[in-house]
Amino acid sequence: MRIGVLSDTHGWLDKRILHFFKDCDEIWHAGDVGSVEVINTLSTFKPTIGVYGNIDNQHVRRLFPEFQHIQRAGLYILITHIAGTPPKYNSVIYNKLKEFSPNLLVCGHSHILKVMPDKQNQLTYLNPGAAGRHGFHKIRTIIRFEINAGQLQNMEVIELGKRGKIG
Repeated sequence: MRIGVLSDTHGWLDKRILHFFKDCDEIWHAGDVGSVEVINTLSTFKPTIGVYGNIDNQHVRRLFPEFQHIQRAGLYILITHIAGTPPKYNSVIYNKLKEFSPNLLVCGHSHILKVMPDKQNQLTYLNPGAAGRHGFHKIRTIIRFEINAGQLQNMEVIELGKRGKIG
């Protein structure tokens, strides 16, 4: 199963993301979507799941919950917007990790691309950085990977260019 992950679009979607995710089976959005139009564009293109972020209005919050706990190809996944970073998660996430024991935690919010093992919680931490134009990040990023028999494989970070530049 091929997955495309993005976060922090803040109401703007670089159309090249659709090209990079064309072979994906599913798209995951880790919050701060910014508009229902972003959700509609992604959902029309590929099956899309996501969570709302701290900037998202009630329209986005009606479509995306605060947490997604899913299973794909033998992998247990928890998706949220604000999590903290290993080993310093916020208390809500710490409790969710205990409750669900995911193999993969996907989040956004920081605008900082980070993929790392969390040995204490026996999971992989994944933050795709920010795909939008708003924020303090310098480079817009997304992530693409495969899940095979419960294992993450062929992970790719895709740089979309400088935050202020389009295309």
